[in-house]
Amino acid sequence: MPALATVTSCSTTACSYNTDGCTAFAITVGGASGAASCGTFVALDARGGLPTADSHVGACQRLECRHNNDLMCTAEAITVGGDNAACELYEAS
Repeated sequence: MPALATVTSCSTTACSYNTDGCTAFAITVGGASGAASCGTFVALDARGGLPTADSHVGACQRLECRHNNDLMCTAEAITVGGDNAACELYEAS
């Protein structure tokens, strides 16, 4: 099995999985209309996830991204940012 892309940073402070980094076990990159965003984003009045920030990209639904191979992210690492939880490495092929 190939290595999963690491989420090295997340600056989306409204996400309940962001506690000094992404604490979800794995995220899904989704989005629409040529934009890639974190589909795991959830805004709640609670924090959750792993005790430390050690997240990976479990799946990528952006077929047109040059880092997508068989719905898996082939990048070594990604960053997530902005209010819309954008995948900042997304690049249409």
